[in-house]
Amino acid sequence: MTEKITRINPEPLHEMPGYHHVTVVEAGRTAHLAGQCPLGRNGDLVGPGSPEAQVDQVVANALTALAAVRARPEHVVRSVVYVRSEDREVLAAVWSRLTASALGSAFTTASTLLGVAQLGFPGQLVEVDLTAALPD
Repeated sequence: MTEKITRINPEPLHEMPGYHHVTVVEAGRTAHLAGQCPLGRNGDLVGPGSPEAQVDQVVANALTALAAVRARPEHVVRSVVYVRSEDREVLAAVWSRLTASALGSAFTTASTLLGVAQLGFPGQLVEVDLTAALPD
């Protein structure tokens, strides 16, 4: 399926730092994952106060969700990363940890990084929303 995914940076647009302006999927099925939160199997928040620990749990959860549909990070065609912070350094640190993780190739596609005022669970600092083109 990865051969049916094309990532493009159109010439007139600004250069992107590791991801692409446009992702095209030629055909096939897609999986839309719910926002992956830093919750452990029992539903408890992992890493209160620690964006790093929360990123690690989000990565683990996202990899599990992708595997459930036989997809890998390179099948991701869209990502949105939410960080509960208005501090650009915190956003950059979360982005860096995500891109250096086992999920990292998911963020080479069309991606958005947002600083937000609130997320769904008390103490939650990070959430990742992914869309994947499923392998045949």
